[in-house]
This record gives sequence, C-alpha cells and structure tokens, in this order.
Amino acid sequence: MICDKSEKLARALHKQIEIMARLRAPENGCPWDLEQDFDTIAPFTIEEAYEVADAIKKRDFAALKEELGDLVFQVAFHSRMAEEAELFDFVDVVEALNRKMVARHEHVFGDNQIATPEAVLVNWENLKAEERAAKLKTDNSILADVAIALPALSRAWKLSKRAARVGFDWTGPEAIFEKLNEEVNETKEAIESNNFLHIQEEIGDCLFVLVNLARKCDIDPENALRLANDKFEKRFRFIETELAKLCKSPQNSTIDEMEGLWLKAKMEGN
Repeated sequence: MICDKSEKLARALHKQIEIMARLRAPENGCPWDLEQDFDTIAPFTIEEAYEVADAIKKRDFAALKEELGDLVFQVAFHSRMAEEAELFDFVDVVEALNRKMVARHEHVFGDNQIATPEAVLVNWENLKAEERAAKLKTDNSILADVAIALPALSRAWKLSKRAARVGFDWTGPEAIFEKLNEEVNETKEAIESNNFLHIQEEIGDCLFVLVNLARKCDIDPENALRLANDKFEKRFRFIETELAKLCKSPQNSTIDEMEGLWLKAKMEGN
C-alpha cells in the first residue's frame, strides 16, 4: 500500500514537471507562460499563499486542496525557469528542503533530545542563525536576510524581533505607548504642515510602533489586521443589508444613518 502511494506521488509530481515544461516549450508552449520571469511570477506566488491561508481560515478543505495545488504549481513554475537558466530544477528544490528539514529536526532524526515546543523553537532559531552566518558574505548584519518582499507588517515584525535579540528593544508595552503617543503627535504636526512625504513617513512610524506593541503582546500583526478587516467587512455588509431593506444604499444614505447601523451591528456581535 505504501509502495503504491509512493508510486502514485512520483507519477503525479513527474506529470506536473512535464506539464510545466510543456507550457514553457519555446515552439508550442503557452504564449503567456513563455513571457513570464521570476519577477512577474513572484506576485502570483504570494497571492496563492494567501489563498491557502484564506481556505484554512474558512475551513474550506475542498478549496484548500485546490489552493495547495496552485501553490505547488508556483514551485514548479519557478523551478522550471531556474532549470532553463541552468540554476537548479524541481528535484534540487525538494532535495534541499529535505536536507534542511532533517538538519533542523535533530530531535527527530538525530540524537538531540528536545522535550517542549518552546525548546524546539529556540533550537530552530539557533540553527537558522548558524545557516545565516554560513550564507553571509558581504552583509553581516543581523537583519541581512529578512526578505524585502514580505508584507510590510510582517517584515516590520521580523526586523524588530531580530533587533530585540541583541537587546535593541523597548522594556515593555508602557514604553511603546509613550513612543506611539510621540509618533501620533508628530503625525498631527505633519498633517498640519500639509507635507505629503512627511505625513507618509510619520504614519509609517506609527504603524512600525504598533507592530512592536503587537510583538510584545505575542500577537501576529498581519493576523490582527486580517481579523480587523474581516470585522469591518462583516459590519459594512450588515449596513448594506439593512439599508437594502429600506430600499436604500450607502450612496444615498447619510453618515449618521450608516453610523447608527454600524453601532447596531456591533451591539449584535457582528
């Protein structure tokens, strides 16, 4: 049975590699696929990862199966382009992943004894730090490999977390609140000066401080904002539904009417 499943998996992956090669075939491939490169495909890769997260949040496992497949396709796409450039191929990607997972789980595949999830995370971070040290050539900053393409909130969280490891951090939430008040006041001043670039900078500073507050509270800022987005969408849809019952829409309603319905949605737990 295990052998049959392994063979089925091998056939499926081989078929995916064949499909990708066919799509990129210069003579008779897909014109759109042939035009793409790493930079143009990267946004789709990020989008597919978010769609996986969305399917998980909705507990839509049929969609999750589909979205995971789309994510595998992204791996195949990048791997194919890399193979064409004689950099690496799909097999190299999987083999490198396998080596890394075994190396980072010494407590499973080796003799290292780690008893708790917390200790596993500490060991994981230590191993990643060693890997970073081995990779670094000209840039030896502790921030060197924090990916630039991460969502801004996630990157802010990672940057501040890295800096905190070497003691560059606020002592606690109260100190962060003081900094936030300072940044809010500076934002007000920037708005009064009507300087777009200064306003943008100060709002960015406020967001960065809030990310640090989330980090201090062990909150993922991306997830926190995602929940806030969901709440806003749910309440605004409630407003639209209630207005529709009155044969109205947001466009021909007053802000007071919509505010009243917003409070009603909030009171009803939406």
